[in-house]
Amino acid sequence: MKITRLSIKNFRGVSSAQLHFDGHSLLVGPNNVGKSTICEALDLVLGPDRLNRFPPVEEFDFHNANYLTEPTAEGEAAVPIPIRIEVVITDLNAEIENRCGAHIEFWNPAEKRLLNEGEVDAANPPAIVSCIRLETVARYNPDEDEFEAQTFFSHSPNEPDGQLRPVRKDIKRLFGFIYLRALRTGSRALSLERGSLLDIILRTKGVRTGLWEKSIKRLRNLDIGADAADLDPVLQDIEKRLARYIPTNSPNRATKLHVSQLTREHLRKTMAFFIAMSKDQDHVPFQHAGTGTLNTLVLALLSFIAELKPDSVIFAMEEPEIAVPPHTQRRIADYLLQKTTQAFVTSHSPYVIERFEPEQTLILSRDDDANILARRVSDASGLKGNDYKRYARQGLTECMLGRGVIVVEGITEFHALPVVARRYEEAYPSILQPLEIGGVAFFDAVGESNAPKFGTFFRELGLKTFSFYDFVKRTEANKKKYTDSFDIDCEHPYTGFEALIAHEVPIATQWAFLENLRDTGMNGGTHIPQQRPDDEGVRKITRAALDGKKSAGWAAQLLETCDLKDLPPTITNFLVQVYAEFPKPMDPPPEPEPGAAAAARPPPPPPSPLLLTRPVPLLQKG
Repeated sequence: MKITRLSIKNFRGVSSAQLHFDGHSLLVGPNNVGKSTICEALDLVLGPDRLNRFPPVEEFDFHNANYLTEPTAEGEAAVPIPIRIEVVITDLNAEIENRCGAHIEFWNPAEKRLLNEGEVDAANPPAIVSCIRLETVARYNPDEDEFEAQTFFSHSPNEPDGQLRPVRKDIKRLFGFIYLRALRTGSRALSLERGSLLDIILRTKGVRTGLWEKSIKRLRNLDIGADAADLDPVLQDIEKRLARYIPTNSPNRATKLHVSQLTREHLRKTMAFFIAMSKDQDHVPFQHAGTGTLNTLVLALLSFIAELKPDSVIFAMEEPEIAVPPHTQRRIADYLLQKTTQAFVTSHSPYVIERFEPEQTLILSRDDDANILARRVSDASGLKGNDYKRYARQGLTECMLGRGVIVVEGITEFHALPVVARRYEEAYPSILQPLEIGGVAFFDAVGESNAPKFGTFFRELGLKTFSFYDFVKRTEANKKKYTDSFDIDCEHPYTGFEALIAHEVPIATQWAFLENLRDTGMNGGTHIPQQRPDDEGVRKITRAALDGKKSAGWAAQLLETCDLKDLPPTITNFLVQVYAEFPKPMDPPPEPEPGAAAAARPPPPPPSPLLLTRPVPLLQKG
């Protein structure tokens, strides 16, 4: 079974969303975009125990806490605004079709829609498949002053007056949905609370051990008083004082200590799973085994469940990378992809992201009206699957999760431009928002000819794109590839980044850097004389040194030694354009002083444009 479509209305940070899935789905995007909300929505509809909570939802589960309309006239009652979440499930197994046959509809995968009543004759596989729709409706009940929620079959033709048939808990269990909320689930995964992973395993296997009855009997017969001789006289005194007000007819002691309240539910919450991780260690509660070990134990339980129900396990899993090393992250991702019917995973880890194909990866965004939008990475042109896999760990995934990307052509620029950005951000903190906070990342395209395809890829994913690369004689058609791929396209006027540094950094700064390389023995094969050459000679040595040690980051080191006013204007002019696209948010106006009248104040002026510390000279192509 697979979830094909999810629709959300008025739930948490989402005003509206309609998402389509085709098997395994990796959900990526910035924080607070709605990744966890999607998993929670699936759990509300499919989780067999989710609606057992009281209340099943609360005020802030409604978008902007809006669960009642404003009365249109005085004296009119407010109308509840419901949460509505609906899923369409396809690839139904025989048991679901037998037990839910009256609710089956038909789905057109190519057109991603349900068939209408007049199209039933066209319901021919494989072009058309059977499906079931389930929807959860949650609302505030003014009469009871409480929140209510229930799951229904969206298609209930046998119900009177358009009513919908509720979905029983045992039917929900047939869909095999399990939601792993990162560490929050791990903290109770091996408990015996209802809905825990261990409880799910026992129910799936149909285990009825008589555990609770036997445990309660043994605990009831446990004589705690015998092990607490100093406590017993105090208890007897309490019992005598109690008898003055409440006569007891018990032939023996009227009071007794027990280790628990001796109910099944209480035992479920107190019974704990212990584990020993080494030869010299006694058994300890599993929560004390370490976060990484805990998550690995959870993975073991998930694999157990998947093997018990190989044809109907749907996992929703938040950030499997938390507190586990890269090789375990890859194992978790591979397990979910290979052993589950369908998996929904949220992640920020390149080791997880790289295991999913581009067509399985959905980048989420949210518009100004709180509608969630999803772009499939495979829908972005310009980048082949092999390139995606190759560059996944080299910054591609980091850029995908941001709002903007600066594409450079080589490792030298990749290290050098962030130095200039950081220097300016530190110098102008009241004007500039750091690029990292703005969601802007740098990306090394490994050659200027690769830049257009990455620019196209990022731009079609909705990111602001910027380029910075060397001057090369190009045809008009070839140059158009760059201007079409980037919002701001910067071809600087030099034939190499080393030439840019040599021409725009003051000669004295260059020579001081070269002398330090020579005196510390770090110059390698670059000959640096004892006497300073003329200006052109210094430039020539600088270019040779930087060109010969691109991977050593010498260009970035040289820029670190520059005074702020001496940073290359070609770079600073380019970065000013980037900062303009991601302006620093305005500070709120100061609070009025206590006791002072709140005088009307004009809003503060917008941040002034960044004034460069020296004019840009007429640059020559070098």
